[in-house]
Amino acid sequence: MRLNMLDLVGQLADMKEVDCKNTMAIAVLIELLIDKGYFTRQEFTKKASQLENDTLAEILLMRKLRR
Repeated sequence: MRLNMLDLVGQLADMKEVDCKNTMAIAVLIELLIDKGYFTRQEFTKKASQLENDTLAEILLMRKLRR
């Protein structure tokens, strides 16, 4: 049992490292796109907020439909 727990902890640590690297890669891509003028930081922030709100609205709608 103890070995399984250690294995699980190791897998979680690996996942956190991959998640951190993926997050950094996305941040770098966003910065490059802003630097090259594909969009502004304000446009990115506005779109991210819109998508977050849309996702939240969809989640709330799905919960309501399940009842």
